[in-house]
Amino acid sequence: MNEEKICCHEKKTERSDEQRKRLLNRLRRIEGQVRGLQTMIENDVYCNDILIQSSAVNAAMNAFNKELLTNHIHTCVVRDIREGKDEVVDELTAIMQKLMK
Repeated sequence: MNEEKICCHEKKTERSDEQRKRLLNRLRRIEGQVRGLQTMIENDVYCNDILIQSSAVNAAMNAFNKELLTNHIHTCVVRDIREGKDEVVDELTAIMQKLMK
């Protein structure tokens, strides 16, 4: 199948102020955790302690992805299906496969 790549700037998702704030807050916390990892490396912290912090970052990213995916399904996917744009199911399947790696 010849899939056309769509630039991330061609499609948009409108989010409520509350939803945007929640997602951005999650990302800022994750950013702080990653900076903490950098500091741990700079300070030669014990590998096991760094791995525990790295695992926390992964868990935080997974939680972010779950929230974003849930919102995506309830808004964008439902809207597109109602508009007869069934290709959104293929797009959803592809992103879920990437998230499950």
